[in-house]
Amino acid sequence: MTYDRLVCANCAAPVNEGRCPVCRASRDRLQQQNPLAALSPMTLLALLAVLIATVALLAHQGV
Repeated sequence: MTYDRLVCANCAAPVNEGRCPVCRASRDRLQQQNPLAALSPMTLLALLAVLIATVALLAHQGV
Protein backbone atom coordinates (compact mmCIF):
# COMPACT_ATOMS: atom_id res chain seq x y z
CA MET A 1 0.00 0.00 0.00
CA THR A 2 1.31 3.42 -0.86
CA TYR A 3 0.99 6.20 1.64
CA ASP A 4 0.59 9.03 -0.88
CA ARG A 5 -3.20 8.97 -0.42
CA LEU A 6 -3.35 8.56 3.37
CA VAL A 7 -4.61 11.49 5.45
CA CYS A 8 -3.36 12.10 8.98
CA ALA A 9 -6.02 12.04 11.69
CA ASN A 10 -3.96 14.47 13.77
CA CYS A 11 -3.51 17.37 11.32
CA ALA A 12 -5.76 16.37 8.36
CA ALA A 13 -2.85 16.73 5.92
CA PRO A 14 -1.49 14.05 3.59
CA VAL A 15 0.84 11.71 5.47
CA ASN A 16 3.50 11.88 2.75
CA GLU A 17 3.99 15.61 3.44
CA GLY A 18 4.97 14.90 7.06
CA ARG A 19 3.58 18.13 8.52
CA CYS A 20 3.25 16.96 12.11
CA PRO A 21 5.13 14.45 14.30
CA VAL A 22 2.36 11.88 13.86
CA CYS A 23 2.62 12.14 10.05
CA ARG A 24 6.39 11.81 10.13
CA ALA A 25 6.24 8.80 12.44
CA SER A 26 3.65 7.07 10.27
CA ARG A 27 5.57 7.82 7.09
CA ASP A 28 8.81 6.50 8.59
CA ARG A 29 7.08 3.37 9.89
CA LEU A 30 5.51 2.64 6.50
CA GLN A 31 8.82 3.14 4.70
CA GLN A 32 10.61 0.79 7.11
CA GLN A 33 8.01 -1.94 6.73
CA ASN A 34 7.86 -1.81 2.96
CA PRO A 35 10.45 0.04 0.88
CA LEU A 36 8.11 -0.12 -2.13
CA ALA A 37 5.59 2.05 -0.26
CA ALA A 38 7.54 5.13 -1.26
CA LEU A 39 7.01 4.35 -4.95
CA SER A 40 4.07 5.84 -6.78
CA PRO A 41 1.58 3.56 -8.52
CA MET A 42 2.84 4.76 -11.93
CA THR A 43 6.40 3.78 -11.02
CA LEU A 44 5.21 0.34 -9.96
CA LEU A 45 3.35 -0.05 -13.28
CA ALA A 46 6.47 0.98 -15.19
CA LEU A 47 8.55 -1.59 -13.29
CA LEU A 48 5.93 -4.24 -14.03
CA ALA A 49 6.01 -3.36 -17.74
CA VAL A 50 9.81 -3.69 -17.79
CA LEU A 51 9.57 -7.06 -16.06
CA ILE A 52 6.98 -8.33 -18.55
CA ALA A 53 9.05 -7.10 -21.50
CA THR A 54 12.15 -8.82 -20.12
CA VAL A 55 10.31 -12.11 -19.63
CA ALA A 56 8.84 -11.88 -23.15
CA LEU A 57 12.28 -11.18 -24.64
CA LEU A 58 13.83 -14.13 -22.81
CA ALA A 59 10.97 -16.42 -23.86
CA HIS A 60 11.38 -15.31 -27.49
CA GLN A 61 15.11 -16.13 -27.40
CA GLY A 62 14.38 -19.58 -26.03
CA VAL A 63 16.30 -19.20 -22.77
